[in-house]
Amino acid sequence: MAMADPKKIIIDTDPGIDDAMAIFLALRSPEIKVIGLTTIYGNVYTTLATTNALHLLEVAGRTDIPVAEGSHVSYSVNLFAFLFYAHSTRKCPKVSCTCSLISFLGENNLWRLHTFLIFFFVQCQESDKASSSGLCPWGGWTWKPELSSAKVEADKKSAAEYLIEQANLYPGEVTVVALGPLTNIALAIQLEPAFTKRIGQIVLLGGAYAVNGSVNPAAETNIFGDPEAADVVFTSGADLLAIGMNVTRQVIMKDHDRDKLGQSDGMFGKYLYKILDHYFSYHRDAYSMKGIYLHDPTALLAAINPSLMTYTEGVVRVQTTGITRGMTLFFNKQKRFNKETEWCNKPTVKVAVTVDTPAVVKLVMERLMYS
Repeated sequence: MAMADPKKIIIDTDPGIDDAMAIFLALRSPEIKVIGLTTIYGNVYTTLATTNALHLLEVAGRTDIPVAEGSHVSYSVNLFAFLFYAHSTRKCPKVSCTCSLISFLGENNLWRLHTFLIFFFVQCQESDKASSSGLCPWGGWTWKPELSSAKVEADKKSAAEYLIEQANLYPGEVTVVALGPLTNIALAIQLEPAFTKRIGQIVLLGGAYAVNGSVNPAAETNIFGDPEAADVVFTSGADLLAIGMNVTRQVIMKDHDRDKLGQSDGMFGKYLYKILDHYFSYHRDAYSMKGIYLHDPTALLAAINPSLMTYTEGVVRVQTTGITRGMTLFFNKQKRFNKETEWCNKPTVKVAVTVDTPAVVKLVMERLMYS
């Protein structure tokens, strides 16, 4: 029997130590072919995420894989920027912009423009600082790699444009593994609504279903990073598989597993051993545990072998306001409500509920140790 062609994968990533593990794991998995990386803010700002992604591919000897830089700001800020430019004229931007926005938003909503302008410029300035310093301003888990002299550059296309291009080139064949906030995916949907039909599948790491989150009791980090984008993606109608913290917290790499990576002959294993120290320290402090949760590698393996998990199906919406902002809410559609609500007529998605923990840890260890 002829072997099936490897599944085409694009990893939307914010590397990040855990993302580095997932990227290396992907490159060591014969079932898939990584055709590109797209970057997004999360563990770090987008510019540094791009630098880190290029570095990881350089370490792996895979600089043939393109990297497309993603959005530097959230989905809602992108929408305000679109309105700002779409409803302005070139003759007198200071006046006509404001007049156009008044007519579009209404005078009572001009506070939104004021909020956008402050937020947009602050984010741009902070992003520049982060890029030059190599710091991790979001508080995520990263490292400052020592880049070699090789001058590898990111693709000229934006992440959203690259995603659309690849979905059009290989309709139904590309799986996006989203390991950070879902801004790039939402922007691709906004730019090309047919993207949801042309992309094969979206496997996303995000949400906390019936468990506490990681940012606060309500929200998991990736969804909290851009709740508006997440809600767009969850309700887009794309073939979507969500891997939440309820599952990834069942998958743990222990201290002795990390030692095995350091003692192995694998290039990726040795590299990860050197950078995992802070990640283990964080888990000791935050969770009083001797090990780390394998969030990103677990999501990556769900794209490779979905049978490693079991799933339920229903509608997922994301809270975008208040103290539960970023919370993922799941509706199993078992009850028919009398009144029409914002939950009605929404497409369903699959959400992971259990995982074969020993099998996942074994795959991660074997593929990283013998790289």
